[in-house]
Amino acid sequence: MDIIINNNYEGKLIREVLKKDLGYSMNLIKKLKFSPDGIKVNGEWVTVRYVLKKGDVLSLAIEDKPDDVSPYIIPTELPIEVLYEDEYLTAVNKPYNMPAHPSLGHKLDTVANALAYRYKGSTYVFRPVNRLDRDTSGCMLTANTKDASYKLYSSMVNGDIHKTYIAMLDKTPSQREGVIETYMHRRDNSIIEREVCSPDAHDAKPAVTKYRVICEKNGKCIAAAYPVTGRTHQIRVHFASVGCPIIGDSLYGRESNDISRHALHSWRTSFPHPIDGREMKVTAPLPEDMVNLARSIGFDDINNILNKADI
Repeated sequence: MDIIINNNYEGKLIREVLKKDLGYSMNLIKKLKFSPDGIKVNGEWVTVRYVLKKGDVLSLAIEDKPDDVSPYIIPTELPIEVLYEDEYLTAVNKPYNMPAHPSLGHKLDTVANALAYRYKGSTYVFRPVNRLDRDTSGCMLTANTKDASYKLYSSMVNGDIHKTYIAMLDKTPSQREGVIETYMHRRDNSIIEREVCSPDAHDAKPAVTKYRVICEKNGKCIAAAYPVTGRTHQIRVHFASVGCPIIGDSLYGRESNDISRHALHSWRTSFPHPIDGREMKVTAPLPEDMVNLARSIGFDDINNILNKADI
């Protein structure tokens, strides 16, 4: 794996980049440190105390091994649409009501279980690049190798992965296009709920969502959301914070008779391919329940509407 050092990494110790920027575990960093070809800069072996310069090529010897499998993920045959697939990554159209990964009460019905079944017999590790709430549908990326995982993570950190969500709102924002920029944290006494908070609140983190209203009718609208940060429930909380909750969002708005979950869909994801760098654009078709909701509001030509959502 090769990383060309840019302004984000310039002046940092390799140890700092590995741990804080790329999220490597201490065990993996130790393996790289003590491997003869583990860490090189411009083809020469260096220690983790090397200070990176702009233009340096940082090379990391990362490979998948048979003992890297995810043993807690049970392969399960589940219907899931694959949008793109190659040796290095897989993009799926996650249905709503399907969690991304196993948890208490969801050990066999997740995206991880479905992909473990698809790649059964191989050295498969579930490496999600982005996660979606259980009831948010749409495009979800996973890496198929360690190398691809770290490169996609690096692209995420550098802001090179762009996501477009489609949200159907109970009310049209007063500004048809704008940026919602706040701080967010977990609501007191709740495991699930998030809320907008002051910058000095406990565990406050910056959250930024760009958006654009693409059509409006009968007091409701369809909006495209472009999250800059990736906080839990960010888009849902942000639209609710401006008085325009997502239709069907019982947590931050109200239930709907026209849809059984919040009307939020990860429609398109653009990113550089982790190996060859070509620009990728993966699109997840709008699911039937959101198409039907759009028609019930009065939006019939949904395909033309979605074409206005692209950045």
